Amino acid sequence: MDLPTKRRFKDSLFSEFARIGKALANGRRLELLELLAQGERTVEELANETAQSIANTSQHLQVLRQAQLVLTRRSGTYISYRLADDQVVRLWCALRALGESRLAEVSRLVDTYLKNRPKLQAIDSDELRRRIKDGNTLVLDVRPEVEYAAGHISGARSIPLAEVAERLKELPKSKTIVAYCRGPYCVFADEAVALLQRRGYEAFRLEDGFPEWKTRGFPVTAGLRAQ
Repeated sequence: MDLPTKRRFKDSLFSEFARIGKALANGRRLELLELLAQGERTVEELANETAQSIANTSQHLQVLRQAQLVLTRRSGTYISYRLADDQVVRLWCALRALGESRLAEVSRLVDTYLKNRPKLQAIDSDELRRRIKDGNTLVLDVRPEVEYAAGHISGARSIPLAEVAERLKELPKSKTIVAYCRGPYCVFADEAVALLQRRGYEAFRLEDGFPEWKTRGFPVTAGLRAQ
């Protein structure tokens, strides 16, 4: 390969890789990836979750689609989006981890907005697996029901955060409860654990969320049967 050809090859190759970087270079699009890591969603659902207009949400999704990070499925007049595969989840997790280690502002934001988190003892996925095997732990999925149906930790019970207070009688105090949600910066599990602790339960939050559990190859189930 002569030098001009080699140069054209390198320019074209790295330009292709840069398409991924450009698609990720927007906070709204990263938030959409985190939501889609929970399962397939419509444009309307994603717009509602991210407090954006449908038009803006659709534009962001098109950028992600052009970079082959998301795929679509049409059902009548509705278009649903999903992540292309678990590699996209791993990419988001790697980017997040890099930001945590290199950007001091990330820690400052966590300390500012998640002030009560140090009081809410967390366990990691390995510890949760051990507790599940011991049989003395109830795993609680506090995400919206549609996300639970798309996929959840095997054996987890679904009680969306908004319903936890009124469904406490379904949760035995004889068991330790571990609540989880979308990921380390989702506050659903924090709020559920704080409520449970106030009501006398032994409760913990999972450090990560369902996507991280899934990408590690731990047992997952889809559907609503285990509610």
